[in-house]
Amino acid sequence: MSMSPKAALLEEYTLIARALAAPARLSILEQLAQGERGVEALAAKTGLAFANCSQHLQHLRRAGLATSRREGKAVIYQLSDNKTLELMDLLRIIAERNLAQVERILRGLTGEDDAPEPINRAELAVRLAQGAVTVLDVRPSDEYAAGHIPGARNVTLAELDGILPSLAPDAEIVAYCRGPYCVYAHQAVATLRGYGFKARRLEGGLPEWREDGRPVVVAES
Repeated sequence: MSMSPKAALLEEYTLIARALAAPARLSILEQLAQGERGVEALAAKTGLAFANCSQHLQHLRRAGLATSRREGKAVIYQLSDNKTLELMDLLRIIAERNLAQVERILRGLTGEDDAPEPINRAELAVRLAQGAVTVLDVRPSDEYAAGHIPGARNVTLAELDGILPSLAPDAEIVAYCRGPYCVYAHQAVATLRGYGFKARRLEGGLPEWREDGRPVVVAES
């Protein structure tokens, strides 16, 4: 018996769900949201073996979440549709609202029950225009170089303690990182607040800022 049109559609929709049903693939999507990458770079960034990373990428490509092209001998991957960013964020929102363990993990990252609400991108743009905020990009330096919010200062979590003396005690500080699954900004804000600084994280990260059409600076090579 042939499949009904509705059943056929649902079967196709589940390709997306199955493609997302592995932490490694969510990690790969997070990296692709920063910019296009080759398999070797993705494997290094995600801690996966090259062959394993390649297999996960094939799942993402078959589900239409990633596309690939050849550049010499290398295969370069990128997100096929920036709507994938919205899908990733919806997964986060639903998990935070409905899974108690997610809430416990996030509370453990911040070290406090009353962590400040994140600042939205429109508000940050206004604060930047006013020159009234210090912005910290807490991603690795290569990701910062590939694109960052204008005026943002790059500092990893390991380097954060070293820059504290250069921050004004009354400075308003906003930290951001990779997007919906990145926890670096949570950790940076917790550290800064522990030292008495007024700090918040940005809602979303660099990919969402870019997708809004806001300016992004690329470091000169």
